[in-house]
Amino acid sequence: MNIDILLGLQWGDEGKGKIVDAISPGYDIIARFQGGPNAGHSLEFHNVKHVLHLIPSGIFHRSKMNIIGNGVVIDPAVFRKEVETLGLSIEELTERLVISTRANLILPGHRILDAAYEHRKGNTKIGSTLKGIGPAYTDKAGRNGLRAGEILKTSFRDMYNERLKDHLTILRSYDFSFDISEYEAGWFEGIELMKKFRIVNTEYLINNLISHGKRMLAEGAQGTMLDIDFGSYPFVTSSNTISAGACTGLGISPKQVGEIFGIFKAYCTRVGSGPFPTELNDQTGNILRERGHEFGSTTGRPRRCGWLDLPALKYAIMINGVTKLFMTKSDVMSGFDNVKVCTSYISGGKKCEEIPFGSDDIEPVYKDLPGWKEDISRIREFDDLPVNLRNYIRIVEEQTGVPVTIVSVGPDREETIFRE
Repeated sequence: MNIDILLGLQWGDEGKGKIVDAISPGYDIIARFQGGPNAGHSLEFHNVKHVLHLIPSGIFHRSKMNIIGNGVVIDPAVFRKEVETLGLSIEELTERLVISTRANLILPGHRILDAAYEHRKGNTKIGSTLKGIGPAYTDKAGRNGLRAGEILKTSFRDMYNERLKDHLTILRSYDFSFDISEYEAGWFEGIELMKKFRIVNTEYLINNLISHGKRMLAEGAQGTMLDIDFGSYPFVTSSNTISAGACTGLGISPKQVGEIFGIFKAYCTRVGSGPFPTELNDQTGNILRERGHEFGSTTGRPRRCGWLDLPALKYAIMINGVTKLFMTKSDVMSGFDNVKVCTSYISGGKKCEEIPFGSDDIEPVYKDLPGWKEDISRIREFDDLPVNLRNYIRIVEEQTGVPVTIVSVGPDREETIFRE
């Protein structure tokens, strides 16, 4: 079992990019299996911050193969901008990065439709990133999508024009003005750039490499609570963000999967609309937001902040089959006299530990814990952490039954404690 999966256990933004970058040396292949440019994976090293939207977070490691899998939706314009900002030569990138022929493309029409749909919903909007993700996955499911392998065909421009006509027909029923040239700007340049990369049947490539003993880390985007089936629907993304999505998003068998790593913040955050039981609309929430720089890496929107939600965390662990937990942003929690964790809910006047269907009427039940005030960013050994932080982690382990084996104490790849 040479494939491990890494994914987020909350509403995204858990710090997946940093952790993937930190553990990439132990793998030969790092592969994204779902999502698109609505994801923003941040990583930092040598005092430089990088934000990746489509390219896997192992791209800065030499000799590592990075794969954009069939489950990902690719916006060529975003891809082009991302390539230009990485600080790597095109020769380095084309050597390290491979794209699946089966990955669907986000077309300019998808982005316009996304904006039109949100505009029409008004106050009931879901908080879309407006990157065209939902419409692209809709076309994929409806068998109307264009895939990366088709950009190599001489008939590609005709295929694109046919899809654009379909999108424009739908848009005529919406009171939404747009300039198609604005949305197409940079898109065809991105198509030409993509042609420089290896666009292959990655399901064959991956399985062949695994059969020869190579190790792969499957990198998820967004978070479990945004899964299209098991998240807080309809305030979710349009793909399967859970561990099962790695199999369909890369073309691998479940029997090949070994460890499933689940990442969570020491507190909770959420971008956009939707239920958030432990949300703090007070000064404590503002402090967490400012200390944690909790602003969307894709949209720049301020993230909603709240205390750690253990019932939601246990749910995510159950759905994914998590074998090891990685906790991030523990340094952000330093400075509070007391901290809280949600241990159960009150729903419909009754106490429960399950997430109720709909999850609209939920009150969190908290356990108060002593906080810690020390600066932990320079600590590299678990036993050197403040005793109250170690107790905090122990409670998480006792409640979930899963060990916390990595503790992040800062944004840099070096600011990481490995417990094994």
